[in-house]
Amino acid sequence: MAKPSISIALTIFLLLLPHLCRSFSPESPSDRRVLVLLDDLSLKTSHSIFFNSLKSRGFDLDFKLADDHNLALQRYGQYLYDGLILFAPSVEKFGGVLDLAAVLDFVDSGHDLILAADYSASDLIKSVASECGVDFDEDASAVVIDHISYAVSKTEGDHTLIAADDFIKSDVILGKAKIEAPVLFKGIAHSINAANGLALKVLSASPSAYSANPTSKLSNPPALTGSTISLVSVVQARNNARIMIGGSLDMFSNRFLRSGVQKAGSPTKYKKSGNEQFVTEISKWVFHERGHLKVLNAKHHIMGETGEPAIYRIKDDLDFSVEIYEWSGRKWEPYVADDVQVQFYMMSPYVLKTLSTDNKGLYYTSFKVPDVYGVFQFKIEYHRLGYTSLSLSKQIPVRPFRHNEYERFIPTAFPYYGASFTMMAGFLIFSFVFLYHK
Repeated sequence: MAKPSISIALTIFLLLLPHLCRSFSPESPSDRRVLVLLDDLSLKTSHSIFFNSLKSRGFDLDFKLADDHNLALQRYGQYLYDGLILFAPSVEKFGGVLDLAAVLDFVDSGHDLILAADYSASDLIKSVASECGVDFDEDASAVVIDHISYAVSKTEGDHTLIAADDFIKSDVILGKAKIEAPVLFKGIAHSINAANGLALKVLSASPSAYSANPTSKLSNPPALTGSTISLVSVVQARNNARIMIGGSLDMFSNRFLRSGVQKAGSPTKYKKSGNEQFVTEISKWVFHERGHLKVLNAKHHIMGETGEPAIYRIKDDLDFSVEIYEWSGRKWEPYVADDVQVQFYMMSPYVLKTLSTDNKGLYYTSFKVPDVYGVFQFKIEYHRLGYTSLSLSKQIPVRPFRHNEYERFIPTAFPYYGASFTMMAGFLIFSFVFLYHK
C-alpha cells in the first residue's frame, strides 16, 4: 500500500516543481509568486490593466479577499509568496493567520510589498504603513486638495482630482523614459517619518496642495501642506526588501490609466495620463526587475602572481578585483559605474581606492599594503539611490618583515653608520696623538 502513496507524492512534486523553480532566488531575483489581497473581487476587473501587466512579465498572481479565512503567507516555515499587494484599504482585520505582525515579518524576511490606501483606509492599513516609516493623515475625513494643480474635468469644482508631475529624479526607480503626462491622483496624503532615512518620496504634491476635509470649512491650519505631502513613497529596507506606499487605489484603476489629462492652467491636453507608465515602472523596481545588484568573484593577489595568498607582508604590492552585475528583469548584465570603492580596513580604513572598470562588470585596482600589521579586511559597502545595497568583506592578515627580510644596509641608517665609523677613526687618531706626541 505504500507504493501508490509514494507515486502520488512524486507526481504532485513533479507538478509543483516548475512553480517552485520560478520563485525568488539569487540567480533570478525578481519576485514571481505574488499574493494580491482585495477588498472586493470586482477590483480584478476594474484594475485589470495593472494586473495584466504583471502577468505579462511572468508573475503568478494569487487573488484573495483580505478577510479570507484561509489566508497564510507561510506554511511549515516556508513562505508561499515572494511579494504582497495590499489593495484592501478598508479591511479592519485580515483573515486566517495573517495579521500586522505577519505582514511585517514578511517584509523583514526580505519580501516586497505594494500598499494602496484611500479615504476609507483602516487603522490596520495605516499601522502597516506607519511601521514602514510612512504616516498617513490622522484625520480620517481628509483628502488631498489642490486648487492650482488639479486635473481639468467635467466636474470643475472637484479639486481633489490631482494632476501630479513632481517625480523623483531617478532612472533606476522610474525608468529611463521620461513620464511626460501628469499622474492622476485622488486619495489621501501621507508624510515620511523624519526618523526613517530609508523612505523616499517618489511622487510629491505641489506647493499649493493641502490635506483637509473637502466638505467642511477649515477651522485650523492643515497638518500636511505643500511639498511635505507625499502621494507615493517607496522604502528600501536594509535587507533590500522594497515597499511602495500610495494614498490612492484609483491611481491603479483602468479608468485612471486610460483617461486623458489636462493640468489646470496648462494648454497641453494629454490623450492618456502618465498613470500606466508610472505604476508599471515603479512596480518593476519594487519587484526587483530593476536596480538589483550582485557582487561575486572577489579576488586579490600579490602583483605579478595569480594565486591568492593566505597572508600578506607589509609593503607588498597587491591587485584586487571584483565583479558586479545588475538584474535587467531577464538576465544579469554588467553594472557600469565610476563610484565603487574598496577599503583595506582594520578598525578604520588604511586604504580607500576607487575601482576602475572595464565596462563589462569587472572592477579592479592596485595598491601597496600599509606599513601596519594585523588582521585587515577588503571591504566594499556600496549604497546608491534605487539600487540594492552591496556589502562585501574578505579577511586577510598582514605580517611584519621577518628578521632576515630586512635590507643588509638600510639607507635611512647611513648617517648612523657614518657617525660610528667617524667616532672609531677619531678615537684612533686621538690615541695616536696622545701616545706619541710630547
